[in-house]
Amino acid sequence: MQITIFDTTLRDGTQGESVSFSVDDKLTIARELDVLGIDYIEGGWPGSNPKDKDFFARAKSELVLRHSRLVAFGSTHFAKYEVGADPSIQELIRAETPTISIFGKTWDFHVTRVLGITLDHNLTIIANTVAFLKRHGREVVYDAEHFFDGYKSNPEYALKTLRAAKDAGADVLCLCDTNGGTIPESLTEIVRDVRSHFSGVIGIHSHNDSDLAVANALAAVEAGCTHVQGCINGYGERCGNANLISVIANLELKLGHVTIGEAGLKRLTTVAHFVADLANLPLRNDQAFVGKSAFAHKGGVHVSAVLKDPATYEHVSPERVGNRQRVLLSDMSGRGNVFYKLREQGLDLRLTDVQRLQLLEQIKQMEYEGYELEAAEGTFELLVREALQPGMEFFQLESFEVATKMKNGDERASTVATVSLRTGDGLHTETAVGNGPFNALDLALRQCLSGLYPEIARVKLTDYKVRVIDSKKGTDAKVRVLIEWRDRDQNWATVGVSDNVIEASWKALLDAIRLDLMRLGDHIAVGAAKT
Repeated sequence: MQITIFDTTLRDGTQGESVSFSVDDKLTIARELDVLGIDYIEGGWPGSNPKDKDFFARAKSELVLRHSRLVAFGSTHFAKYEVGADPSIQELIRAETPTISIFGKTWDFHVTRVLGITLDHNLTIIANTVAFLKRHGREVVYDAEHFFDGYKSNPEYALKTLRAAKDAGADVLCLCDTNGGTIPESLTEIVRDVRSHFSGVIGIHSHNDSDLAVANALAAVEAGCTHVQGCINGYGERCGNANLISVIANLELKLGHVTIGEAGLKRLTTVAHFVADLANLPLRNDQAFVGKSAFAHKGGVHVSAVLKDPATYEHVSPERVGNRQRVLLSDMSGRGNVFYKLREQGLDLRLTDVQRLQLLEQIKQMEYEGYELEAAEGTFELLVREALQPGMEFFQLESFEVATKMKNGDERASTVATVSLRTGDGLHTETAVGNGPFNALDLALRQCLSGLYPEIARVKLTDYKVRVIDSKKGTDAKVRVLIEWRDRDQNWATVGVSDNVIEASWKALLDAIRLDLMRLGDHIAVGAAKT
């Protein structure tokens, strides 16, 4: 069955804490959702704020959608206005979108308590608003706010509100679990009752306050809904909306419905990360289908099975949603983990069984000491390459020294580092001034090596993280420093552990430089010092 997908990331999603998009962001996301194959994109509420008003103004000339229909959102008209005189309704018309989504009160408690009007007056407002928008040639999605709470309180009146919208011409009747407190069993019964009273398109808009938004969306479809609303990555007010990434994947891959199709499914991971980046929010590693850990395997027994057949511990193929399988290295690793990582890096045939076992034991010991190799695949690759060439050293550290000073009245501290290295052509000592200890050490190290190995200039830091391993020791605690790097061809991470944060950072820095030189070793080994 074809299920229509209605995305409200740009409207309901922005009501989530810490979620904010500029007008440019919203236009960019709308284009991406169009390419993904989303049917409806709710762009905002033009009558509520200048940003959304500007978005719709710019969308008229800047946004060309090939598949999606742009939607303006608003409410039924205020009781004090005639429908055509309501400024908010006028803004909806001026937005010039082909579709308008309006919400109206369904719960009798809200009608009398919040609006302060009679139940019959509310029905008139719903009908007048829908009919007015239809007379202006718009497709109308009617969002029945608090429908499930309203139905539980007064089912007869809740159904009357839907009838008022339907008889006035509403194209879609969308049932909203606005407070997110309905469980699937109850929701299913209510949707089936609605379906028994109404033909046409019935929709579902579920919130995640009970951690059931996706489950409720799926249950609603199985009960007769053919229109699903939600947000990319589950963004939204309080605990968020139904996560459309998971909804789409489950509808297509588990329930056999059609939403965005196979090609769209393969873009899910990309789109999830894309929207998260523009929201300036990290995508959860454990997010279903698209998270970094969604198809990651750590336990040795699991990895051994996955090597034989991925279906043993993967519910779908990661490639179908644009993700990839990962195997992590830790003290829980077995031989399968090591073999997988070796094969992934094209090194599986270069180590003997004995060397693999030694490498596994080394990994477990390092994890015991506080290293975290599952996130530092660069350090793992360095371990492998050192096992392959145990006598290869491009340089030896003689010493390093770093000093940070700040005098009374200075606006900022100054840092100086001196590094001494011994290479194949002798001793090199360089001093550098940097923005902090790590930057100064990095500059001094590169100055020592730049003559022999100019290629290391291409290695750039992209992220730096410090984690306290044993917080009970306070400032005396051991720390783990994870650094992410990039060159022209690839990204990798290295890790250092010490009770001195500068030393831990130095270890991770040395690993990054040594790995880069090992990768280039076949071409530049002439200058290497061997022991």
